[in-house]
Amino acid sequence: MSTELPAPRFPDPRDAPTLRWGILAPGTIANDFVDSLRRHTDQRVVAAGSRTLERAQEFARTHDIANAYGSYEELVADADVDIVYIASPHSLHEEHALLAIGAGKHVLIEKPIAPTADAARRIVDAARAAGVFAAEAMWTRYRPQSDVVRQLVESGAIGDVRIVFADFGGAADFDPSSRLFDPALAGGALLDLGVYVVAWSSFLLGAPASVTARGALAPTGVDAQAALILSSPDGAQSLLSASINAPTPADSVVSGTAGRIEVDSPFWNADTVRLYDAGGSLVGSWTDEADRPVRQSLCYQAAAVARYIDAGLTESPLHDLDETIAIMETLDEAARQVRESV
Repeated sequence: MSTELPAPRFPDPRDAPTLRWGILAPGTIANDFVDSLRRHTDQRVVAAGSRTLERAQEFARTHDIANAYGSYEELVADADVDIVYIASPHSLHEEHALLAIGAGKHVLIEKPIAPTADAARRIVDAARAAGVFAAEAMWTRYRPQSDVVRQLVESGAIGDVRIVFADFGGAADFDPSSRLFDPALAGGALLDLGVYVVAWSSFLLGAPASVTARGALAPTGVDAQAALILSSPDGAQSLLSASINAPTPADSVVSGTAGRIEVDSPFWNADTVRLYDAGGSLVGSWTDEADRPVRQSLCYQAAAVARYIDAGLTESPLHDLDETIAIMETLDEAARQVRESV
């Protein structure tokens, strides 16, 4: 690891206080989440709930989980569960988050937190009224590379940030019934992949003063591709793209008045960050040596949540609920503009 760039300040995930987790909707992301917790933390997954008992039991056997429930209502009623990880499709996040919050459980909700800003507000209002912890599972914010970038920006290493580039795209086969393309399932590139690039822009520049978006629609009417310009009050801009039509580099460049930061692909799970001066010369680089590839890094956000709850917090200081709502507002506006531009 280069000593020229700051080291990430995130503690070892295994050092976090232990919470008892319940898994709501045991699908692919839930499988990876539990696997990461088992490998890299001392968190305890004590229950899994699905719409069928058979599926919950299969997931529980795979991950050596003590309790399996054939309904989400039974899961959130389990007195041994401290926090519910909501891994259902985002079209159902509001329903399931409100169910868990209503049972007095803390919640970590997969991204996007909800299909719309209004739905996100209802989740936030319920969590704040109940006094429970709630957060969107924007795992990028808790990975080591994000803290390296944060320190470089805050120290003035690149001067004032003026331009942020970020993209995230992949090629998906068209299936009108899939979650990517079905409007009833809140499909579209913006909610599936665009949430990453908009959250990255928010991380670096805050909420935009204006949003400009153009794109293309799938035959089902959802956005299949979108290009965004987010403008800050001081004139800084983020140039972002999201697509389910084509793969893209999925990297990011953060340019300032005194240099730039390059974040390797995929920027949301990068292992390398490089710093360049204003003349384009390499100043230094940082490479992650933790060997937690791809979704193995989900452990960082779980450990952070455990620390926050142990400290009595009800929101993440790295990604609070007001920011989460603001990100959804940007996505709502971008989706509206894409629909109206074609």
